[in-house]
Amino acid sequence: MSEYSAPVDDMLFVLEHIAGLDGLAAHEQFAHADLETAGALLDEAGRFMSSEVAPLNVPGDQQGLDFDEGVITHPDGFGEAYQKFVGAGWNGMAFDPDFGGGGMPWCVGLAVQEMLTSASMAFSLCPLLTQGAIDALLHHADETLQQTYLPKMISGEWSGTMNLTEPHAGSDVGALTSRAEPRADGSYLISGTKIFITYGEHELADNIIHLVLARTPDSPPGTRGISLFLVPKFLVNPDGSLGERNDLRAVSTEHKIGIHASPTCVMSYGDNGGAVGYMVGPEHGGMRAMFTMMNNARLSVGLQGLSLTERAYQQARDYAVERKQGRAIGTELPPGQSSPIVDHADVRRMLMTMRANAEAMRCVMYLNAAAIDQSLSAADPDERAQADELVAILTPISKGWGTDLGVEMTSLGVQVHGGMGYVEETGAAQHWRDSRIAPIYEGTNGIQAADLAFRKLPLDGGKAMARLIGQIGETAAELAASDDADLKAIAAPLSAGAEAFGNAAMWLGTQLASAPNDVAAGSTPFMRLAGVVVGGWLLARSAQAAAQLLASQGLSAAEAREAGGSGPASPQFLADKIATAHFYATQILSGAAGLVPAVTGGADLFYAIPADRL
Repeated sequence: MSEYSAPVDDMLFVLEHIAGLDGLAAHEQFAHADLETAGALLDEAGRFMSSEVAPLNVPGDQQGLDFDEGVITHPDGFGEAYQKFVGAGWNGMAFDPDFGGGGMPWCVGLAVQEMLTSASMAFSLCPLLTQGAIDALLHHADETLQQTYLPKMISGEWSGTMNLTEPHAGSDVGALTSRAEPRADGSYLISGTKIFITYGEHELADNIIHLVLARTPDSPPGTRGISLFLVPKFLVNPDGSLGERNDLRAVSTEHKIGIHASPTCVMSYGDNGGAVGYMVGPEHGGMRAMFTMMNNARLSVGLQGLSLTERAYQQARDYAVERKQGRAIGTELPPGQSSPIVDHADVRRMLMTMRANAEAMRCVMYLNAAAIDQSLSAADPDERAQADELVAILTPISKGWGTDLGVEMTSLGVQVHGGMGYVEETGAAQHWRDSRIAPIYEGTNGIQAADLAFRKLPLDGGKAMARLIGQIGETAAELAASDDADLKAIAAPLSAGAEAFGNAAMWLGTQLASAPNDVAAGSTPFMRLAGVVVGGWLLARSAQAAAQLLASQGLSAAEAREAGGSGPASPQFLADKIATAHFYATQILSGAAGLVPAVTGGADLFYAIPADRL
């Protein structure tokens, strides 16, 4: 198994040429986040994640967690690494400086989060859930709760959770039954059971701040009657010190396919009268606050698809270079000698597919994060509004398309290893096992697809989606007019992809009112189509940027492949960007049009066989 090396050069290239970090740094809020500063930060983060976190990945998977009467203990090394992580300030680097954060743009924070997740997904889930809880408190909590809890959560000294799901409810949040009884002092007593609570109990942080959805007395049924409550593991004294243990406990942890070092808990609240909690936001405003948490988490979960693809790709690539088997076509090896499997065409196909999809995902997700930054920092209200539109469209794509790809690409990493990939000792299977949860939690990918089709497609009367598709078409036209043969070769697949995207979106839009079940039936292939085309568009823009940089050096892509150097401006690096975009356009983007019949086929065939004969 291979070690993890953070792809800092790739990250910086995307931050500069796709996310537009220089433009963000022009805003006063992010003036300190220039490309040079971001590069130094990512270099240091890469060293930390590779040396302190990545070595925990395999032992954590093998050792797992210890659960003893509600007490959870992590595998060896996790506690020490978490304290170093917190001490270095990585947990709070992208949060509000007023509460002790570093104030970096979210797109830079997402790059660090990619490294952390690639290093150890199980470890990364604790900061991820804390980030979602922080975001909810920043947007919805009153000043007292913010001042009491946010500084410790942003530092990472205290962690956070989301408590949504209940045993009988699953993804139907409106069916929850947990109760919140008001007290005279303004607090509430919380009672109920929550399941699938990531890091619901652990020993890494001094306190755990649970955000719990529950119903107050006489609340209306369904989602309209839900409120959100902050319920700490330990109550906090007026001076900020920790007080007595609250009335909550972990009943058990789940035995999962993967992420064995991440506790997934069944949590019980109020076994002895009620856990003390504090309302976050207005009564019955829980769904609004929940979506703040979920939107933050959806992009971070989408990133897990990218992170595990990157880790699996690095391992598969290293194995393919070292493993010798058979004789590649055209080889001139002496008799009796074998070729490294990286020389076989089908192995190259798999590796290039993993690499191209990883680079496409990175572009989409970093642009998603940069749009969040732009929506918060741009002075022009129209710019903020357009950035909000882009966030709305890209978030379900990032989560749904990204995590589906994560499962597919980590499986492909197993395939590169052949039979040895099916043997746990190589470590290839862990990436697939860990990735398999990502399409399920934080809203299943079917829910993400429905969100894209039913809620995001109609934004601004369909004009928001049309604007995005129009931008893709404009890039295709620019490529077609280029004198660069590599860029021109990308134009036709990108143009066809934009046309397919537009046709599918138009058909769904016309069915929204009259045939909603047909829209539901086509939503998942539509999400896939959107991800493939947007990913191809951003890789095409990457190729444009690389070609311009090569031209400034007086080099063509062909000449650059033979040149030396290293780093994100070196000729070979830039030539590889163009080659990867060309591969994606030919091998992946070219299949986009084939998804349109699945989008527009309607739901009748789904129900052609009665349920009792399925």
